[in-house]
Amino acid sequence: MSVTASENSATVASELAEASRSFYARGWVLGTSGNFSAVLSRDPLRVAISASGVDKGAITAEQILMIDEDGEVLSNNQSKPSDETPLHLMLIGKLGAGSVMHTHSVWSTMLSDIHAAENGLAIEGYEMLKGLSGVATHEHREWLPIFENSQDMSALAADVNVLLSENPNSHGFLLRRHGLYTWGSSLAQAKRHVEILEFLFEAVGRTRLMLH
Repeated sequence: MSVTASENSATVASELAEASRSFYARGWVLGTSGNFSAVLSRDPLRVAISASGVDKGAITAEQILMIDEDGEVLSNNQSKPSDETPLHLMLIGKLGAGSVMHTHSVWSTMLSDIHAAENGLAIEGYEMLKGLSGVATHEHREWLPIFENSQDMSALAADVNVLLSENPNSHGFLLRRHGLYTWGSSLAQAKRHVEILEFLFEAVGRTRLMLH
């Protein structure tokens, strides 16, 4: 374990737990749903990630694990890391993400099902889009690919890897009837992306209901 990872782990664990409790309060990760990670060091790769089966509204820093590039637990807490760890590690490796966050909101779940036949959800024209990294205008069109849900996380990670190569400017993707994955160069940026995208999902979903 590198000195940098060791020094950062307690702070990052607290920040991930705090973000999780905040998202729970907004209805985005009810029960044990959702998972969160953040890079502690790159060489060697050390990642803080939420443990599997933990109530995200009551999660503590002690329930954030440290894993290596293979998903093996290195921290004293030998709980099992999130089952979706392969997705986190793929996004960290492919995109250089500093943090990956996965939520299970009602709106993202519904929209991922409604737009599954289109293989993605397009959102454009909203001022809140400017909260996404690299976006400078509300005229931006954000494309969020939608993948069929799967229990085979390694295979799903491989599929996501391919499609993100074709959509390199995406800030996230949806799993059908499951929820959102987004990321950022830092934990703070990833948290902001969750907030922006969840706002947009609700805005799009409520607008559809009002028009019908």
